[in-house]
Amino acid sequence: MSKQKVLIIYFLTSITWIVATDFLVDLYITNHSVYMWIQKIKGLLFIFFTGALIYVLLSKNEKFSQLKEEEQRLSTLINSMVDFVNFKDGEGRWIKANTFGLKLFQLEQVNYIGLKDSELAEYTDFYNEALKYCEVSDEETWIEKEITRCEEIIPLPNGDQKTFDTIKVPLFNPDGSRKALVVIGRDITERVNAEKKLSDSQQQYRSLFEYNPDPVFMIDLNNNITNINPQFEYTIGLSQDRLVGRSINQFVSGYELDDKKLRDSFAYVLRNKEGITTGDIKFATTSGKTLLLACTLVPMLIDGEITGIIGYAKDVTVIRETAERLRKTEKLSVVGELAASVAHEVRNPLTSLKGFVQLLKDSDETYQTYYSIMLNELDRINQIVSELLVLAKPQEKEFKKHNVVHLLSDVKALLEPQANYDGAEIIIAVKNELPLISCEANQLKQVFINIIKNSIEASAQKVKISVEKEKDMVSILIKDDGCGIEKERIKNLGEPFYSSKEKGTGLGLTVTYRIIEAHRGKLEFNSEVSKGTEVKILLPADADDWQRPY
Repeated sequence: MSKQKVLIIYFLTSITWIVATDFLVDLYITNHSVYMWIQKIKGLLFIFFTGALIYVLLSKNEKFSQLKEEEQRLSTLINSMVDFVNFKDGEGRWIKANTFGLKLFQLEQVNYIGLKDSELAEYTDFYNEALKYCEVSDEETWIEKEITRCEEIIPLPNGDQKTFDTIKVPLFNPDGSRKALVVIGRDITERVNAEKKLSDSQQQYRSLFEYNPDPVFMIDLNNNITNINPQFEYTIGLSQDRLVGRSINQFVSGYELDDKKLRDSFAYVLRNKEGITTGDIKFATTSGKTLLLACTLVPMLIDGEITGIIGYAKDVTVIRETAERLRKTEKLSVVGELAASVAHEVRNPLTSLKGFVQLLKDSDETYQTYYSIMLNELDRINQIVSELLVLAKPQEKEFKKHNVVHLLSDVKALLEPQANYDGAEIIIAVKNELPLISCEANQLKQVFINIIKNSIEASAQKVKISVEKEKDMVSILIKDDGCGIEKERIKNLGEPFYSSKEKGTGLGLTVTYRIIEAHRGKLEFNSEVSKGTEVKILLPADADDWQRPY
């Protein structure tokens, strides 16, 4: 209450009191002495009552001022908020709204107090529907009789939109009737946009990681696998729950050079925070196969610190095998070209030389030793030319069904004299019933001769040949206890002109590989120095008769 109002009330009350009391005293009191006492008492009462009235009025004015001040503070508080704040009565009429809310709904110039949302909707075309929907949403809160929370999307005139985390608090009177509704809407647009960007980024990463056609793995600082993609599962042959937590080095165990290469690469990445391509590394799978994986390692950085390593692997097994076959094919092509141009030309004079040497040997007994050496060397040259001709031009061979044990028995009978001379024993063991194989008999005999002769010449005392059926293949395992072959030389076996023998041509195993490939078979070497060599030949067991050039 203002000071002017307090003064007016005071003057009116005073005048009323004086006029009324004087009129009554003059009317009923005639005794002068009593009249004076009453006037004194009336003065005292006037002072008391006017003082009390002033006190009450001032007290009310102070409380009113405090209430006004609190209201101003509340108004300042809600207007300074970046949230939408709205107070409504039990009927949904607006009591108070902050500046942010009025501006949001384009109601800055509207006297909103006492109006409902549907009535305020008439003042703005753009938010007409939005304000009408507010009444529906408010009613749902009233029905639930508890605080509700939801995300509401509010369009903006410029085409953008804002997302609000809206909280509605219903207040009730003691009798359960509706008293008021408090609506608070927090602008969470930036958070929602950030979450969407993060979600999009995670989905892109997930797609890049999970649907990568190449194996991808993640490891921690201890080289333990923390995550893998489905392709890595398929490559190694183990599910994620059996791979995660295991060391990546377990899958290169047994390959010391590859294990060291991988460890050195990890150390380099952790030390320099740079990606590195490790080259081809041999990985062992659960099926027993060995894969060549070309790995690229990159650091996994979080807040500038390395927390692990991501490895991108590419299965290059087939590529490397193809390149190796191509390299060998190129060498064979060179041999073929050399053979085609030289072999026939060499054989013609070779025949003449051999004939004249034989003639001299028969007519002259003086130099018999020399003639024998010359004939042996001419035979060796003739053998080399024959092998060159075989490699130079594929020949049509008719494949027929044969018993591989019979072929081995024939070879054993042929080589036993040489084996006995060198102190070696040839043993053939058949482990189960064998099917016939489709082959060219003489070619396979040549393969067996080449391999068994190598074992005999490697100072073997025992050459054991084990034959058995493995699924749809016939396995011939030729094992000796000879001097063995160094590991680094095994990869070169079968290359033209590669031989460790003093008088070796380096074409025997080349021809052997060529024959096995023509029979759709496989040839595997396993050897250890001073312990012996194993040669495993796999040939198809269920093929029908077919013609193939050799």
